[in-house]
Amino acid sequence: MTEQRPIAVLGGGSFGTAVANLLAENGHQVRQWMRDPEQAEAIRVNRENPRYLKGIKVHPAVEPVTDLLATLNDCDLCFVALPSSALRSVLVPYAERLSGKLLVSLTKGIEAHTFKLMSEILQEIAPQARIGVLSGPNLAREVAEHALTATVVASEDEALCQRVQAALHGRTFRVYASADRYGVELGGALKNVYAIIAGMAVALGMGENTKSMLITRALAEMTRFAVNQGANPMTFLGLAGVGDLIVTCSSPKSRNYQVGFALGQGLSLEEAVTSLGEVAEGVNTLKVLKAKAQEVGVYMPLVAGLHAILFEGRTLNQVIELLMRGEPKTDVDFISTSGFN
Repeated sequence: MTEQRPIAVLGGGSFGTAVANLLAENGHQVRQWMRDPEQAEAIRVNRENPRYLKGIKVHPAVEPVTDLLATLNDCDLCFVALPSSALRSVLVPYAERLSGKLLVSLTKGIEAHTFKLMSEILQEIAPQARIGVLSGPNLAREVAEHALTATVVASEDEALCQRVQAALHGRTFRVYASADRYGVELGGALKNVYAIIAGMAVALGMGENTKSMLITRALAEMTRFAVNQGANPMTFLGLAGVGDLIVTCSSPKSRNYQVGFALGQGLSLEEAVTSLGEVAEGVNTLKVLKAKAQEVGVYMPLVAGLHAILFEGRTLNQVIELLMRGEPKTDVDFISTSGFN
């Protein structure tokens, strides 16, 4: 069913553009808001977003716009694809206009200093809005190229989940639902840290066993932290947990993997981030996650190790040696160690 009102996508990056195209292909009129007038004009004229999705045609039903107030006036359903560092500053001036809107965060990050997830910031800015998140193994270019993909929309608001499923579900994009908004969103934010480690491991020529060990122990670590913060551990067996972790830690298309690979090749952190040309949320997430894990007393050796590499002068080999010397723990938390029941 075609939406009577247009749908907004706030943000001109790669995933925002991919989602805007999906919506348009499903018959919706889309307003894609971005701050840069030159970028908007380039998309309007050339029907392509060359900075973020070169070679992908932007659907004719996607209208690039720069007037945020007009966009919010026109649209009830808004997908928020702003960088975590900019989300609050962009939306606070429009807080009154967000009341009653359906706001679905696409951003996988954590705000520094507050440790708030993006949906929590949205709720703080617009307490009268209806809030959801979209997360999963969704590399933007593959979504834009119509590779078969699945995602999760999460909200306590079942009607919002159904609305997002109806808007986005299509021939190549499958949308599942979850009521564990916090767990789904936390999984999407945390996996970025481990993708950096995985990229470094590949650049340094480490074997398949090593990569598998890193991914599996990363899943245990991020689940342990998330449960401490109130998430459901079962959420991490799904697309937003293990699914997103696998793709982010194994694909050279992942921005955080690319940063890790560059670090493994000997670039400095600044050089690695600069060479990417886009935001790699994992670097920012690492800093706040390390501090939070210490504060709440959750054992996160991979997070501590990566922090030591990036900010304390350690090498990956030194960190792995420390990890291998550590006392073996239970393989999987949250299940009985006394039997098979």
